[in-house]
Amino acid sequence: MSASDAPVREPGTRARSGNAMARTRAALLAAAGECLARYGVRKTTMVDVAERSRVAKATLYNHFRTKDDLLAAYVEDRVAGLVRVALAAAPEGLPAALAAVATELADDPALRRAAAEEPAALAALARPSEARGWTAARDGVRTVLAAARVEPDDRQVELVLRWVTSQLLWPSDGAVVDALASGLIGVPGGVTAPAPVAGPPAPAALGWPR
Repeated sequence: MSASDAPVREPGTRARSGNAMARTRAALLAAAGECLARYGVRKTTMVDVAERSRVAKATLYNHFRTKDDLLAAYVEDRVAGLVRVALAAAPEGLPAALAAVATELADDPALRRAAAEEPAALAALARPSEARGWTAARDGVRTVLAAARVEPDDRQVELVLRWVTSQLLWPSDGAVVDALASGLIGVPGGVTAPAPVAGPPAPAALGWPR
């Protein structure tokens, strides 16, 4: 068979396929957030997400093999969204960027339900780790610090992450957010991170329905 006899892929076919997969994934993650807000972490099932997104269950499992995989991807997606929100406000300074993030977290219905009804599950997700969501969060904080004209060293990154995760369970608003955010960075000679607050122990197994 000559080169001219070889099958020819229609231009743009692969790109269209990739775009369709990206749209399906986005729809699944959006549905996951809606289900978490409506049913809570424990009671949300893969069937709920498939039905909410109007995506076949088999297609859902092609993207995410387990509920834990779906939840991890949802966390990564929310982290990316928070970074975008912070970057949009970063030209006004770090306090403005952190205030924007705090407002976003306070208005997140899935987080607010988890904080009210399943704080142990939320605390487990907020515990620092080497998971991809936390890696993305660390990288995102460095990017935001740089955009806000703050030297993004390890101490500053840790301090900002501690402050942001504190907003998961106990969100601030208005003047409180401005005051707290303004006090985090810019102290001559560096910043002393606050002592960690002991949270509820991570559950050995959350018992999520499949």
